[in-house]
Amino acid sequence: KLDRADSNIRIRLQSTAVRVAHDGTPGSSSRVGVTYVRSGQTNRVWARNCILACYNQIIPNLCPELPGPQREALKTMVKSPILYSNVALRNWQAWKNLGVGALLNPGSYHVVSHLEYPVDFGGYRYPRNPDEPAVVHMVRFPHLSNAGLTPSEQKRAGRHELFATPYETIERNIRRQLAGSLSEGGFDPARDIEAITVNRWAHAYINRANPLYDEIYEDDEDERYPFIRGRKPFGRIAIANSDAGSISLINVAIEQAHRAVSELA
Repeated sequence: KLDRADSNIRIRLQSTAVRVAHDGTPGSSSRVGVTYVRSGQTNRVWARNCILACYNQIIPNLCPELPGPQREALKTMVKSPILYSNVALRNWQAWKNLGVGALLNPGSYHVVSHLEYPVDFGGYRYPRNPDEPAVVHMVRFPHLSNAGLTPSEQKRAGRHELFATPYETIERNIRRQLAGSLSEGGFDPARDIEAITVNRWAHAYINRANPLYDEIYEDDEDERYPFIRGRKPFGRIAIANSDAGSISLINVAIEQAHRAVSELA
């Protein structure tokens, strides 16, 4: 129902946008063309305005008519890759016996491991008794240390690792790490692990300027920051997404959407 031909507002399902361009020069154009691919067929729709609310780093490829400096600024918005592993346990007695709910393991495969947050939601009730099954959430930030790489280069290397690592390697590291951390509490990975799910998040969080590598300005919205330069409106095209605020939070995405709409009003 989101994509009915007789609807005034449609969300084009199973459609990938590949090109956004003004119909003529940006300063005089009365409309913007959006080209997309669906079922192997290329289509184009026309609109008075367009908001690009996608991963900002791909915008230079979607809209190559943007000014060169703006394209270069957008290309710096490289997101960090993250590996999320969730481990279903028969019980969480070992955690109870050790008196811990979360573990920080610098240098280990996963740097964070913790019992899922104690939240009741709808018909779901979190496990209050340590004899009940529980889920452990584990986090890894793939990167390449001590190689003289910039943060963006490390993120790209981490993304390669994310897709090149076999699931068997990830599982083995999970079992070894939990055994090393919890065995004194009675944990046995062969007995206590019921299931493992692995979520490879290639383009996860965008990062603000890092004082170790980047110039930090007094004003968070300083024009010298790449994300500020990258989100400038261009003719009938505006740019949103949380990337445009350089913080991966939903409130930032909403704020950037409001700004982008206001720029085209």
